[in-house]
Amino acid sequence: MSGIWKSKLGLSIFGESHGSCVGITITGIKAGHLLDLEFIQSELNRRKPGKSLLETQRKEDDIFKIISGEFNGYTTGAPLTMIIENTNQRSRDYTGLKERLRPGHADLTANIKYEEFHDYRGGGHFSGRLTAGIVFAGAVAKSILKDKNIVIGSQITSIGTSDDDKLERLNEDTINLLKTDFPVLNGNIKNEMRSKILKARKEKDSVGGKVRCFAVNVPAGLGDPYFESFESVLSQLVFSIPAIKALEFGAGIEFSRMNGSIANDCFYFDKSIKTSTNYNGGILGGITNGMPIDFTVTVKPTPSIGITQKSVNYSTKESVDLSIEGRHDPCIVPRVIPVLESVLAITILDRMKE
Repeated sequence: MSGIWKSKLGLSIFGESHGSCVGITITGIKAGHLLDLEFIQSELNRRKPGKSLLETQRKEDDIFKIISGEFNGYTTGAPLTMIIENTNQRSRDYTGLKERLRPGHADLTANIKYEEFHDYRGGGHFSGRLTAGIVFAGAVAKSILKDKNIVIGSQITSIGTSDDDKLERLNEDTINLLKTDFPVLNGNIKNEMRSKILKARKEKDSVGGKVRCFAVNVPAGLGDPYFESFESVLSQLVFSIPAIKALEFGAGIEFSRMNGSIANDCFYFDKSIKTSTNYNGGILGGITNGMPIDFTVTVKPTPSIGITQKSVNYSTKESVDLSIEGRHDPCIVPRVIPVLESVLAITILDRMKE
């Protein structure tokens, strides 16, 4: 299995959901960066499970331990490796699921590719639990970017809402969000969103949603056209996050409804060249233009649900009924937020290492 991403920075994630630990090794971090351990832990706490009824009730402290690349609180320039021990596995919840394929999961594809030798408990290496390592790397990147006044944030824009429920055209609120003065958002869940998640939980079902992520004060000139465009690099990392099924930059799919006279972000000068709108999400020709980076992702409903579903026994090829027991997120969207912010921070730092 490949758990390696290599650009100017390098990431290597390891572990399984029900193994002894999960972790990450980061290469390309220069020596001398002060590691804010308290901030890193606070970022991991945003992602960890068991904080409320909106999430899985698997409780993990997610206390990280740096085992290489750090000395006296500073990076040494050597590969930076972190591990988090798994302490609250309940592997018995997955008894009998090795051959009964869970709809929406990677069970079928994993069986085919790895000839049934993979660790299927809790999704094994496919599990979103491995994103803890990505959040660690993102927290390190955020700390470095903070010194350059680069701020990253996010906003949950919808939970369990189809596009048909939205306005057909860009409304005033959407336009204002795409203006130059980007609002600082923190991913809070509105009451109606919370109600939809709790309703899905009660019904043993799940819901998806959308998250908007942004970065301000990103310097112009990051990225290259085509294969190493800023969008290309960021997209690879975004789609490495389990449950992400769509990605839009700036106005995204709304471009199909716009004329060029609107979609073309017009220029003006105010100490530097800026655009009066930011429909292109701060990127032109694959290169950042100095405006806020702005993208939106769609997160699918958590596939582990208690409702009985139709499936197939992988060995016998017989039809089976399947309901999934255990502790699962009724909505993964809130816990995706720090992971999204992390891959954005990693991309920015990676592209800045010219």
